[in-house]
This record gives sequence, structure tokens and C-alpha cells, in this order.
Amino acid sequence: MSNNGNTLNNEDILNTKVKPSFAAILPILVFLVIYLGNGLYFEYVNPVEGKMGFYITSVVVSFGIALIVAFIQNRRLSFDEKIAVCAKGIGDSNITIMLLIFLLAGAFSGLASATGGAVSVANMMLNVIPANFSVPGLFLIACLISMAMGTSVGTISVLSPIALTVAQNGGISVPLCAGAVIGGAMFGDNLSFISDTTIAATKTQGVEMKDKFLTNLKIVLPAAAVTFIIMLFVSLNSEISVVHKYDFSFFLAFPYFLVFILALMGINVFIVLIVGIILFLFTGMGLGGLSYAASFEAMGAGTNSMFETMIVTVLVASISSLIKVNGGFAAILNYIRRNFNERRGGMAGIALLTSLMDISTANNTVAIVTAAPLARDISREYGISGKITASLLDTSSCIVQGIIPYGAQLLVAASIMQISSMSILPYLFYSYVLAVFVTVTIWRAGKNGSEALNS
Repeated sequence: MSNNGNTLNNEDILNTKVKPSFAAILPILVFLVIYLGNGLYFEYVNPVEGKMGFYITSVVVSFGIALIVAFIQNRRLSFDEKIAVCAKGIGDSNITIMLLIFLLAGAFSGLASATGGAVSVANMMLNVIPANFSVPGLFLIACLISMAMGTSVGTISVLSPIALTVAQNGGISVPLCAGAVIGGAMFGDNLSFISDTTIAATKTQGVEMKDKFLTNLKIVLPAAAVTFIIMLFVSLNSEISVVHKYDFSFFLAFPYFLVFILALMGINVFIVLIVGIILFLFTGMGLGGLSYAASFEAMGAGTNSMFETMIVTVLVASISSLIKVNGGFAAILNYIRRNFNERRGGMAGIALLTSLMDISTANNTVAIVTAAPLARDISREYGISGKITASLLDTSSCIVQGIIPYGAQLLVAASIMQISSMSILPYLFYSYVLAVFVTVTIWRAGKNGSEALNS
């Protein structure tokens, strides 16, 4: 590829020292205007009946337009050289691994849902929980199911009908039960080994999932414990009648528990997912009433559900590579250097950057993938270990995603439970408590050193 008669290979382009330029961030701003602007407009100004405002404008189309803007910038590089930059970003080994895991995770989730395994887990847990512990029980069940499923939206979709029944049968506040389910779903999404957020956070930072899990656990487990106590206090001070008993099959629930155990043992995520898929194939066809054709149809539906995330990953990898070459990340890094002091400031910068990306995209995985390249540069600049950076990326995005009323999590719960997403906000105890713990963790890390999370 040539530019003014000079030949540059991929490494030359990517490794050439760039001049910091905030103009290079324009593609991100274009994306925010298109996606966030239209989302707010269709959600609150001119709602479209029967549709969620933030899902009218496709995130893929929005990122596609942003990519076009990125290509128009920087005339010093030819079109072919910009293609080479994008190809280098897409061809990163971490991106490739992410895409493959997304496919397996989609097949696993689709098959697990079709067999009824998730419902069996939920019902089994509900049957052993006393009526007065229904709300904290829902939170605990959501935590476990989300860790096993690896998807907060999937967990909320499975548990919301049950939570609504529990609320109606027990005379409990419906928004309170919704908040318990959402909080637990975000806890599991943040920790699960097969969650796309965990995959994105760890692979973009080049760290092992087990290391990130142990780092995360020191933040989220105390937050979950405090949340559980709050919900327990609320339950004990409420008049709750007896809830109904639910049918379940231990054999349909078994694959979930085995996947969870294998993941905790640090087994390779590919092996974990494949084992889970095989088990659900046997249990689904043997006990769940699924035919051979229906099983593969369920896996197909699951993988199809991941395509948007995969395409977004490819687009974001391309845009991020161009922004980096054009000097955008260098400009942001210089800004953080000037305004955030030492290691504590770097960690705060990563958390803030990820939070803003999630507010803008209403998708925690997209937020992580978008913020990850710059977060990696910040962590190197300030001596922050990769597992801490991955933990901050995942935790910060899950906090915001579990709060924004226009995110899929709150909208799905509100739709199923027939309430307003805004009515759930006062009961999102876990997200609020977790935000406090993350803030304290960043403060302690700055005071005690880069490995404060390991102490």
C-alpha cells in the first residue's frame, strides 16, 4: 500500500508516533448523536407505540455511520492503508477469541432456555425459600442464574414472570421484586465466566478470566452481601403471604450447576460451554421434550441473538484502530494525565470512561469494547494491572447498565411485570451499593498501591 510513493506495512502504520488530536474522536461523537439522540427522542419525545425508543435506531447502523466518518478523517493515509488499520484491529487474537466464544455462549443460552433448565433452577430455589425471604431470595436466585447463564437480560426474562407471580401472591411491591431480579442479574453478569461482558473485559486486556473473577469478587461480594441485608430488612418489615410452590426438574437444572462448578474451577471457557451444550442436548431431548430438530433450532436462535454483538465488536475494533492511528486516544490519554493524578486518577478515569460509554450506548458489552483500547493504554501509563482494569471495565459498565431506565434490563423487566422502568429506580439497591464499593476501592488503591485489590 502506498502513500505519496512510500510503502507502509500494517506495523508501520500502527506503530508510527501519532499527534494527539481530539478531532479524531469525532466518530464517537457522531455515534452518540445518532444513537443516544434518537433513543432519547423516540423514548421520551415522540414514542413509537409498542417499541422501545433505544432500539428503534440500530446500534450497528449507528456504528456503521461512525466508521464512515472515521474513514473520511486523516487524509495522510490512503483508503487502502485505513483498511489495513481496520484489518489489524479486527484480526487481533483477543477479538477472534471473543467472536468464537460469543457463538458458543449464544448456542448454550438458546438451548438452555428451550429445555426449561433456567426455569427449573428458579423454581427449585423458590421452593426452599420461606415466604418472608422472597425478595432477598429472588435476588439470590438471580445472582446464581445469571452467573450460570452469562446474560443479565436472559436472567431477567426468565425470572420476571416468576417474580411478578411472587409479588402478586405475596402482596409484595412489584417494583421491589423487579429491583431484586435486576440487581441479581447484574451481579451474575459481572462475574459469570460465559458473560459477554466478562469475555470482552478479559480478552481486550489480555488477562485470565479466573484472575479477573477473583479481583471482581472482592468488590462485588461485599456489595451483594450489603444488598442482601437491605432486602432482608425490607422483607421482614413487610406483610407477606405464602407464595405458591413451583414444579421443577433437578435433571434439567443440573447442567447449569455443572457449568458453574467447571467455570469456578478455571476450566477453559470453550470446554465449559461445549460441555454445557452437550448436557443440555441430552437432558433437553431426554427430559425436556425437545426434538432433535428443535434442539438445533434453539441453538441457532441463540447464536443469531449474538450476531449484533459480534458485528458491533468488529465495527468497534475498526473504529478504535482508526481513532488510535488518528491520535484520538493519545489526546484523551493526555487529558487524563493532566486532570487525573497518579494511579488513583487512572483507575477513576477508566471507570468514568466506561460509565459514559454505557450511558451513551445502553449496552454494557458495547461500552466495554469501545472503552477497552483506551483503558489498556491508561493502565499501562499508570501501572495498573490488567486484571484490575478488566474488573473496572466490567463492574463500571454493569453498574450503569443496571440503573439507566432506557437500558434493555430495566425495559424488559418493566414490560414483563407491567410497570414503568422509572418506578424500579428506587429499588436498584445492588447497583447503588456497588457504585459505593467501587468508589471506595479506587480510593484505597490510590492510597495503598496498584495491588490494593489483591490485599
